[in-house]
Amino acid sequence: MVLTLQFVSGFFSLARAALRLDVSADSNNRLNAATTPIRFAGYLYTNCPLMPHRKRAAMETQEEITTFQNRLTVTWMIMLILIGVLLFPRIQQWFRPEIGGNPRPITPRGKLADFEQTTVDLFQTVSDSVVYIDTNSTVQNPWTLQLYEQRSGTGSGFVWDDAGHIVTNYHVVQDASSREVVFANQSRYDARLIGFSEEHDLAVLRIDAPATELEPVLVGESSSLQVGQSVFAIGNPFGLEQSLTTGVVSNRSRAIKSPAGRLIEDVIQIDAAINPGNSGGPLMDSAGRLIGVNTAIYSTSGSSAGIGFAIPVDTVNQVVPDIIAQKKLKPPELGISGQQGLNNALASRIGIRGIVILEVKPNSPADRAGLQGLSLDGRNVVLGDVVLKFDGKRITSFIELQAELRAHKAGDVVKLTLLRNRREVEVDVTLD
Repeated sequence: MVLTLQFVSGFFSLARAALRLDVSADSNNRLNAATTPIRFAGYLYTNCPLMPHRKRAAMETQEEITTFQNRLTVTWMIMLILIGVLLFPRIQQWFRPEIGGNPRPITPRGKLADFEQTTVDLFQTVSDSVVYIDTNSTVQNPWTLQLYEQRSGTGSGFVWDDAGHIVTNYHVVQDASSREVVFANQSRYDARLIGFSEEHDLAVLRIDAPATELEPVLVGESSSLQVGQSVFAIGNPFGLEQSLTTGVVSNRSRAIKSPAGRLIEDVIQIDAAINPGNSGGPLMDSAGRLIGVNTAIYSTSGSSAGIGFAIPVDTVNQVVPDIIAQKKLKPPELGISGQQGLNNALASRIGIRGIVILEVKPNSPADRAGLQGLSLDGRNVVLGDVVLKFDGKRITSFIELQAELRAHKAGDVVKLTLLRNRREVEVDVTLD
């Protein structure tokens, strides 16, 4: 590298001297004008530090000129090689494709797949019916004893009818001193609580909004749902408004506890992501119909683990009208539990349609009447009673049983027709 720098420095020094050389002023020069370039080259040759000799005498013979030309050619070749080595990284960059710089050309998307278009259309249709619910609670400053409101939670809901009723979960608005409903277009309305059912974890709010703002959801049915059927959940997880998640029905006959501690039967299990803030939002089928209200998740971390639950719309469609009508919503209790899956299995295997009693609650009306649940005989499960009729009306699910109980009050005596030990028996039960 030092030799190269010395050569370059010497080369430019010679170039500057050559530019100052007045060849025509040499009175001893006997060559014609055609030899002027050769004289210039000879000057470089005799003064170049890389030459093997530094002969100062002028070149007059053809032999000297030929020797000079050969050595000059070698010198230039060496110089070009050295320059090439020095400039190789830069030359290499000239031939590399550019990285970054200009934007890449855009490839046309084409039409959406059918299932994608179905999801897009569904969201655009339903999103105007989904609302964000912000709640505040009144707290007291322990030092000044002054009361003030602070934000207590968020949730989701949906427009039930054109009268301004909004359906959500009871636990979303529980203990709230004020509530605000926010639509997709960011219009906001104060909401008042019309009523609620702790037993079903449902509540109804009402807002004073123009009819143009209200887009009630389409109501479907949950009794015909099948495992594997596509579902779509819309809500506001973690306060992120208008979020859509998709999944399938994982099971359609789960039981979860309501805020009141009672079991909610025939709850829909889904694998669509349900997170805090989704509670109270609608669960839709692929036709854009309401099939449930998202209400809970099963998770050890508090975030979605692929196990969510929704209150079936068949229950919602019975409870919400009664809340709006300000009816008493706590029906009398029978005191039995079960699973719709057992009912379906019994119907498919032996052709009997009814409610399989899984367990009887101690000191309940069913317990006092002697009803029996499943039991174990060694490793075998022994079938207990199967409820076939309620006051002479055939029932096949807990939703139908709850509908019958809602028509009665505590103290009423009802007649149950049971299948026990392969025989039909009738039992009178006094409701609590």
